[in-house]
Amino acid sequence: MPIERNELRRVMGHFATGVTVITTVSKSGTPYGLTANAFTSVSLEPPLLLIAVDKKAESYPFFNESKVFTVNILSDEQESLSRKFAVSGGDKFQGVAYRMGANGAPILEGALAYLECKLFAAYDGGDHTLFLGEIEQAETRELKPLLFYRGGYRSISG
Repeated sequence: MPIERNELRRVMGHFATGVTVITTVSKSGTPYGLTANAFTSVSLEPPLLLIAVDKKAESYPFFNESKVFTVNILSDEQESLSRKFAVSGGDKFQGVAYRMGANGAPILEGALAYLECKLFAAYDGGDHTLFLGEIEQAETRELKPLLFYRGGYRSISG
């Protein structure tokens, strides 16, 4: 018998993760984004990463539509941005500083790093879809990461 949903969340919460906002764009040019910590490196050759997107997310259909996305890795000064993109509905980009990347998806100003991707493959993952992205461009800054651990935001000291 599979583990119960709340118990799975509790146990998985013991794994500290970075926090990202994954952005994409509709065919009409409307930006979309969501907060996620389901993100990992997959391959160096070719350069691939994986994100998991909830099928109920408002932005979900635009990942397949646009075939591009950007993973914005948040700095420890961007907790409010993470919270903004974690809620459903509304214009999440209102009042948010961003620029459009070379792939057409938004890059959030002040992010610790970003990775611009084109869709490489998509796989069913239960209530999520696993999107593999081929990394086309990336950039980092010297900042501290925003972390998520046991249901709360954390930062690295020292």
